[in-house]
Amino acid sequence: MATVKIKVINSSGQALPAYATPASAGMDLRAAIENDITISPGARVVVPTGLRVAIPEGYEIQLRPRSGLALRDGITLLNTPGTIDADYRGEIGVILINLSDRPFTIRNADRICQMVLAKVPQIEWESVDELPTTERGDGGFGHTGTK
Repeated sequence: MATVKIKVINSSGQALPAYATPASAGMDLRAAIENDITISPGARVVVPTGLRVAIPEGYEIQLRPRSGLALRDGITLLNTPGTIDADYRGEIGVILINLSDRPFTIRNADRICQMVLAKVPQIEWESVDELPTTERGDGGFGHTGTK
């Protein structure tokens, strides 16, 4: 499998994120906090990770929810996927929201989301007068029905 070297500053006091299995697409990110954070139902918070990275141009890091937290506890990312751009050098923060009906507490080193490295080619626009036709055409939201 191909790898990409990412420079990292880790002030979390924890091990760097790692793949759980050889075929894992993402690595779990952990909270790097001094005090517990309780998220009330419907509330959102930014949780620090203690990680700063230098992503090569042409790539991004995507932050995605952890399925167990979403299913069990109603905790997800508000901006899914969150994008860390190649030129960002600040600490990675994770915007979590509590969609459940009960408070949820995050403790230091809790796994809060997954991160995935992705290639991102940039768009080069070409202005035209017409677009190629397709079977779908301009059918939008719900145009294929519900069954």
